[in-house]
Amino acid sequence: MTKHEEHRVRAGWAPFLRTGRRVVLRYAIDRESSPHGESMTDALGTITDEDDAAVQVMTRRGEVRVPRALVIAAKEVPPPPVRRPGPGGR
Repeated sequence: MTKHEEHRVRAGWAPFLRTGRRVVLRYAIDRESSPHGESMTDALGTITDEDDAAVQVMTRRGEVRVPRALVIAAKEVPPPPVRRPGPGGR
């Protein structure tokens, strides 16, 4: 965690961010290095690892490590819906 990120740490914030939980995280990213100049992005998936510094989330596109200091919002979400077979697929 850099000096710039330290001021954002909020003790006890989002205690539900634990391994095995399915969550969506909104977090800050570097605007200069993002493809379209965004300042935030989301990670939706299951937490595979967590510690005091970061949360690791397995998303459809792979694992994402998110520093806790950069998390703007977090929410536990239900399991993904079960896909029904299309026409002719049983």
